[in-house]
Amino acid sequence: MTKSWTRKYIPLIAVAAAALGYLGWSQIQPAGLPAGIAASNGRIEATEIDVSALTGGRIAEITAAEGDFVKAGDVLVQMDVVQLNAQKRQAEAQLRRARIGVDTAGALVAQAEAQERAAQAAVDQAVSVAEAAAQRLSRSEQLVRTNAVSRQVLDDDRASERQARAGVAAAEASDAAAMAGISSAKAQVVDAHAAVEAAEASIDAIQASINDATLKAPRDGRIQYRIAQEGEIVASGGRILNLVDLTDVYMTIFLPTSQAGLVQAGAEVRLVMDAAPDHVIPATVSYVADVAQFTPKTVETADEREKLMFRIRARIEPELLARHIDYVKTGLPGMAYIKLDPDTDWPEFLGNLVK
Repeated sequence: MTKSWTRKYIPLIAVAAAALGYLGWSQIQPAGLPAGIAASNGRIEATEIDVSALTGGRIAEITAAEGDFVKAGDVLVQMDVVQLNAQKRQAEAQLRRARIGVDTAGALVAQAEAQERAAQAAVDQAVSVAEAAAQRLSRSEQLVRTNAVSRQVLDDDRASERQARAGVAAAEASDAAAMAGISSAKAQVVDAHAAVEAAEASIDAIQASINDATLKAPRDGRIQYRIAQEGEIVASGGRILNLVDLTDVYMTIFLPTSQAGLVQAGAEVRLVMDAAPDHVIPATVSYVADVAQFTPKTVETADEREKLMFRIRARIEPELLARHIDYVKTGLPGMAYIKLDPDTDWPEFLGNLVK
């Protein structure tokens, strides 16, 4: 009985809750708004960027204070680079040694080539000696048949011919060794050049780390707060400063389904800050969420928080922000008025636009 009653009345309860929620939301809408305009409260926000250390180390100096305006490229933090400078000097010494090695290896190549030329000359000389010995042996072999020379002379010429052929073999072996010496010396040249390239790459890597130790502003903005102080040691990726990008300022608001479905990207928006109710800031819709969510506590009615809402972002034009950069502050509460119907005219109280 109880379960059946629950199943029967749950839809009615849900409808009643939604109606009460919408009634609560409508109570916070300003009076006199045309049907084609929606309103919701929110706070001015901006893109936040953390200025962090790429590698761990000690903070040597922080040049920016909280509240300072900075330009893209301004130096904000200098990390300690004493060890990096020492490593760079060591790498530069290795580079000088490697370049000397290249010169030494080149000299060894020249020496090996000279030795090879000498060995080749020795081969040519040994070949000449062997050819002369072979000719003498041939004549002795002919003359011994007619007893024009003695058998002893023939034996001596044969020994000389064998000795000459052995000399050729020895000279050729020396020439082969000299050729191998050239190859070895050239390999040392290649190795020496590789050592130079390795030392240069090491210097480049260390210099990159030194450059990364100087933290610069990635874009124009205002320093919101310090997270670490001078002299502290931070880990790799450790946050040091928080920067607010004042070229990307917006207000996030929430609208119910019935109105969010009518909001178009690029729709006109008027922002009125609680601190300056007489000034109307023009903006445009830059984002409409495609998934509903529970209403956050910034929509300050209990009934409204029972409903699902869509998040919408109204972005202030960068050109307008640049003209009033000194007055741009995040966190200010206010109201946003959005055109649901492009043909709807703005009410008179939203006509005093900031130029």
